[in-house]
Amino acid sequence: MDNVRLRYRLAVLLAVFVMVGAGVMIFSGTAEKMVYYPQPLTPAAGAAILVRHPQIKEVSLITADGFRLHGWRVPGIGQRPRPLVIYFGGNADEVSWMIDFAEVFTGWDLLLVNYRGYGLSTGTPSQEALFQDALKLYDHFTTQSGIDAARVIILGRSLGSGVATYLASQRSVQGVLLITPFDSITEVACDFYPFLPVRAVLGDLFNSAARAPGITTPVRMIIAADDKVVTTERSQKLFDAWGGPKEWVMLTGVGHNDLHVRHDFWEAIREFLGRYRYPP
Repeated sequence: MDNVRLRYRLAVLLAVFVMVGAGVMIFSGTAEKMVYYPQPLTPAAGAAILVRHPQIKEVSLITADGFRLHGWRVPGIGQRPRPLVIYFGGNADEVSWMIDFAEVFTGWDLLLVNYRGYGLSTGTPSQEALFQDALKLYDHFTTQSGIDAARVIILGRSLGSGVATYLASQRSVQGVLLITPFDSITEVACDFYPFLPVRAVLGDLFNSAARAPGITTPVRMIIAADDKVVTTERSQKLFDAWGGPKEWVMLTGVGHNDLHVRHDFWEAIREFLGRYRYPP
């Protein structure tokens, strides 16, 4: 092989390495935004929520590393102690929007606490932080007056399905509701970027499928048939791996971000909660 051809091939090889390296750098720079997209609130906006919903209670909790988690507890109606629903939102989810649908949770106290960096919560989100914060929220609020710790449902949407699955693997809960759940955030990212070394960049992120076989708690998964973010395959793998009783609810004609506009979406939640509203 002559020097010209050798130099040409080396130049092509170098160009390939440069392009791949650039792709990894670009992906690395956007990976955090893809996983977490914090939605902050101003103090004025937080105060306005309390004005609009005088029945709710503002709550906050200090994490072990000194950050403040902020949110709201929506009291249920009826006899105390009441069961509790803990909600974990999506990656661009400032959770106060759920207050407008509190009627769905009648008879339950509803706990809505924003992730670190979201709403009025401080700090920066990460997998480990969200996991530890979920444990702290559960341990704190299940010991509060008026809460029946034997009747706790955890509700996780999209990213929050990973947090809810982790919590269900670590604490005793009566049931789990997962909305547009995935087997692993890393696998979701691989679907978006099949040409990039996603696993090398993200690692093993929110691997719910690995935890699911050890969970015996009943689960209902609510799936959007037209979901272009978390494909049906990703949800199916988590469903297949789940160790406890499981139900699959598929809603047609909706995607990842518009499930909540459908009446049957809320009815699927209401019906599941109705099974556990009263003590056995």
